[in-house]
Amino acid sequence: MPAPGQGDAPWQRGDGPAGRAPAPDPDSLWVTGGVLFAGLLMLCQGAVAALEGIAALADGDVYGDVGAYAYRFSLTGWGWIHLVLGVCVAVTGAGVLKGASWARVTGIAVASLNLVAYFLFLPYAPLWSVIVIALDIFVIWALAAYRDPGRAPGDALRRP
Repeated sequence: MPAPGQGDAPWQRGDGPAGRAPAPDPDSLWVTGGVLFAGLLMLCQGAVAALEGIAALADGDVYGDVGAYAYRFSLTGWGWIHLVLGVCVAVTGAGVLKGASWARVTGIAVASLNLVAYFLFLPYAPLWSVIVIALDIFVIWALAAYRDPGRAPGDALRRP
């Protein structure tokens, strides 16, 4: 007999009968509105990241020196990283807003790369990096939770 809170099934409650895992609702306003908001966030966040990259490339005094840091890059390197990622995020966000089929998977990949880049950028702009990481987590969730109403759940796995 398992202890309370340690059931065999992932959604089994220790104080009562086991229930089915809650199924995500792809028609929920949180999901459908979340994709629209994720596209807008990606478009705005990509533009800001590109501007950050341009600022780092144009003037080396924009960001302070961080001293000894395991993932230290030159500010020119960070400028190029932010510029390229920012343009990719903005273009993908525009694709998400247009409803392009390629944009959801690409958006998840680009938001994941952006999340990692801002994690490594934490010493240079800690508060902004934490905000961008949180926004990227929301974007990844929104794009992963959305299901196109015109497609069956297994269509992505079938070959045409």
